[in-house]
Amino acid sequence: MNSRKDMIPVRNDNASRPKAASKGTRRRGAAAVVSAVAVVGFAAAMVAPTGMALAVPPAQAATESVFSAALDDTQNLTVTVEGAAISPVERGNFAVYVTPKPVPTQTAKTASSGGGGGGGPVLYTGGGVPAEWMAAAGIAESDWGYVDYIVSKESGWNPNATNRSSGACGLVQALPCSKVPGNGYDPVDNLRWGSGYANGRYGGWAGAYAFWTKNHWW
Repeated sequence: MNSRKDMIPVRNDNASRPKAASKGTRRRGAAAVVSAVAVVGFAAAMVAPTGMALAVPPAQAATESVFSAALDDTQNLTVTVEGAAISPVERGNFAVYVTPKPVPTQTAKTASSGGGGGGGPVLYTGGGVPAEWMAAAGIAESDWGYVDYIVSKESGWNPNATNRSSGACGLVQALPCSKVPGNGYDPVDNLRWGSGYANGRYGGWAGAYAFWTKNHWW
């Protein structure tokens, strides 16, 4: 048997391992904390410029807006209306001339041959018979036969008869038609004018009848 002095203590590796494992765990934990702090610091460094940019108000720079630029570039114009007594105020190098719309020229209408002094023929649309018309025109009944002969030859008792070549109008074919007082196409006005013509030129309707039978006009 060996004495106690000769006994050499044997190192128990298993007993020391837990302590070593505990130190390693602490080291790994510390390294993780340091890494986390580094990541947070790096993220803060990345975010810091943006946050600062948001916190700091933009510099009040003298920027030029589109409206102010348009005002600066606006050209002054001079407006002159032709034909008007306006003194243009010179404000720039450009002038605008406004030409007024031309006034349409009114073409005078030529009055067609018709009633006395009328603006055109007014055709007869009323009724009646030759006897009524002659009586209304003041023609004596003793002359109605002469009148009937001449009017039948001249117009066929058509109040609106018109000679296309001469323009004579009405029952007795008054020429020109415009000389008939009133309306040359009104049978009473036309016969009344015819009575004055027959009396003035032939001495009455009998003389007008005699002339017409020889010459076929009156």
